[in-house]
Amino acid sequence: MTADQAPDDPVALAADELARAKERLLTEPPHYVVANHAMGLFEFGAIHLTSTPPDLHAAVLAIDAMACLVEGLEGRLGPDEDTLQAALEQIRLAFLQVKASLG
Repeated sequence: MTADQAPDDPVALAADELARAKERLLTEPPHYVVANHAMGLFEFGAIHLTSTPPDLHAAVLAIDAMACLVEGLEGRLGPDEDTLQAALEQIRLAFLQVKASLG
């Protein structure tokens, strides 16, 4: 926040929060941040698979994006890599089950 901004200025407060978030990200191991994004894609795909009706096009985009991260960065994802691979297999299986249930 600059000296000419009010302490309750929402723009200044948002800028300060963004700066703090950037600082926190710089302290995290990169593989942790990437794993977090991959799991976000897992959740996004699961939301679309469980919606009524399921949105298979959106789900498969999220699943394919997760696969790009997990498979494309194989060997570089740190201690959570096995968990990420298992999650990818799980969401792929869920996709196939939902697709089959729709006929």
